[in-house]
Amino acid sequence: MSEPMQTRFRVGGMDCASCASKIDTAVRRLQGIDDVGVSVTAGTMTVRHSPAVDLAAVEKQVSALGFSIAPIVRTTAAPIAAPVHSHSDHDHPHNHASDASDARIEGLHGHDHGPTDGPWWRSRKGRLTIFAGGALAIAYGIGHLFPAVETYAFVVAMLIGLVPIARRAVMAALAGTPFSIEMLMTIAAVGALVIDASEEAAAVVFLFLVGELLEGVAAGKARDSIRSLTALVPKTALLEEGGKTQEVPAETLTVGSIILVRPGDRISADGVVVAGEGSVDESPVTGESVPVRKTVDDSVFAGTVNGDAALRVRVTAAAQDNTIARVVRLVEEAQESKAPTERFIDRFSRYYTPSVVAVAALVAILPPLVAGGEWSEWVYKGLAILLIGCPCALVISTPAAIAASLSSGARRGLLMKGGAVLEGLGRLTAIAFDKTGTLTEGRPKVTNVVPFGRSVPEVLGISAALEAGSSHPLALAILEKSSEDGIEPPAATDAKALGGRGVTAVVDGVEVFLGSPKAAAERVAIPMAHSRRITALNDEGKTVSVLVVGNVLAGAIAMRDEPRADAIEGLKALTDAGIRTVMLTGDNSRTAKAVGAALGIEVRAELMPEDKQRIVGEMKKEGFVVGKIGDGINDAPALAAADVGIAMGGGTDVALETADAAVLHGRVGDVALMVDLSKRTMRNIFQNIGIALGLKAVFLVTTIIGITGLWPAILADTGATVLVTMNALRLLRPIR
Repeated sequence: MSEPMQTRFRVGGMDCASCASKIDTAVRRLQGIDDVGVSVTAGTMTVRHSPAVDLAAVEKQVSALGFSIAPIVRTTAAPIAAPVHSHSDHDHPHNHASDASDARIEGLHGHDHGPTDGPWWRSRKGRLTIFAGGALAIAYGIGHLFPAVETYAFVVAMLIGLVPIARRAVMAALAGTPFSIEMLMTIAAVGALVIDASEEAAAVVFLFLVGELLEGVAAGKARDSIRSLTALVPKTALLEEGGKTQEVPAETLTVGSIILVRPGDRISADGVVVAGEGSVDESPVTGESVPVRKTVDDSVFAGTVNGDAALRVRVTAAAQDNTIARVVRLVEEAQESKAPTERFIDRFSRYYTPSVVAVAALVAILPPLVAGGEWSEWVYKGLAILLIGCPCALVISTPAAIAASLSSGARRGLLMKGGAVLEGLGRLTAIAFDKTGTLTEGRPKVTNVVPFGRSVPEVLGISAALEAGSSHPLALAILEKSSEDGIEPPAATDAKALGGRGVTAVVDGVEVFLGSPKAAAERVAIPMAHSRRITALNDEGKTVSVLVVGNVLAGAIAMRDEPRADAIEGLKALTDAGIRTVMLTGDNSRTAKAVGAALGIEVRAELMPEDKQRIVGEMKKEGFVVGKIGDGINDAPALAAADVGIAMGGGTDVALETADAAVLHGRVGDVALMVDLSKRTMRNIFQNIGIALGLKAVFLVTTIIGITGLWPAILADTGATVLVTMNALRLLRPIR
């Protein structure tokens, strides 16, 4: 059996959730289609299908509905909205759509708002709306000058806007969506003509077009918020090759290329500094307001701004795989996965719209038949109810908020794989943290230099001389500290590593030793006072190395993997929100408890990966909704067992494959921001549902009792949709 495939398409012209629903329904009807995910905000569709499926047939089905479509990428199958891995090894773009078909799409589709392709008035939809508005104005003028032909003038004005709408309604019905907004609009407009309300019919069609235009512009704002990230990456780069520097398109850079980044320039690719030292403004990508100092071997991101010195950078990721591209791709695919609330609303709307059509029919027919009412009056009311019943505002209430929230989070470095994860984060009542690399920096730092027989600079300098050239984490900590303090280590010869004990060398003609207190005690006697000092440092969770010069105790250096700068504040924000926090670590109990005490967090230490998984399971049995935060690799079992697994990391090293979400920039405080963003999103969704249903309920009553008619009905529908979308866009404001 051949492996299923997954293909992504860029779809143009979608402006609301009903567009996505029509496309989803139409494509699922094709033979060999396993799953479909459509994102209005991203303007994308992902289709999982058998290899035998003709992609041209998929494109034809979508273009028949009046949308433009072009394939982006085809890969081996993965779940819809699964994390995006690097596509560079297996991308096969397909271009079945011909110029002729593009022309056909443009001619058929009156739904193309093009908010991302220039001003709204230049889009197909913008021009149609202006034309329909002009025709309506001319019809009013003709009606005043020549009352006898007033009706015909309004019929012509109405048809200018209605013909594209009716064509889309028919195509949607043939593709499996009979109760589309276009169909309701067409029935209402034709019905208005039948009862001789041509003026209102023309006006309602025009207002419908205006509403769709506003929806498209609003949807474009959400779409642009995440796409604007890609604009941060410069289009060109200064490539160094064969001793010469030349300007080349950034997209042509390959892994291993060396680029020159001048002061003030944006960095054009993810890479590693190979020459130069300077500060880099990472705020466009990470939100970090203070420029970060970069030296040789430090990583830099595409889109960040070089500061005060030229840097030479070795490219580590091609343009389509840099951090920003991966973030954009992940968010676009995440928007294709539906949240539980969204799935419920979709199911509800499938019954809601036919029910409204039935109610409208009963309102139009029963009073005249049963109570002898005026046919024209009750048909008019029935048509108004038909327009009020359009589910657009209700259907878009959830995806608009979730799309805005995912985009807003991504700009802060908070990545969530879809609406289900976003909803789940707000329900967390307990969060289990890994220690190393999550609550702590992940590398030891020198915390204390204790002089016994020599001065602090001497102890640090001689120790650095012993560790020169070593890549051991403790050695690197000592070398970093001596460099920070401006201490030049003396020359060391005959350096030897003593397995598990320490290191020896000859410095200034004297043999010196740096190693564990136990190994040092075998060389010299350690006075009780010094021994107590070393034990106290050990009790604080610190690793102590003792320096012996000749046969004399010279000093000691204590090191510890220190908590992240914002760990205490970040954990406090979670506990203030009523969330239980616990540290699960494989580290020794003494070190873990020392770090836990400093952070004020419950500690479970000396755990194997399966122990972490078991503890997460136990917490769930106790009734907690559990989040697990780790590096996403050795914590895989616990991440999978948790209700929400979150990877903590930096840049391209985040193991997104394992977790449901990721904190890209390693800030503990960002976990609390992620939870808060989820809660704000859910509040926004319920507000949107209230706006959508509340307005409809009010106008349903006022229509039946005769206060409002067709005009207010279409305004209620359009107004609700625009209000819901604008309310959702509030989530795009920067996260604090």
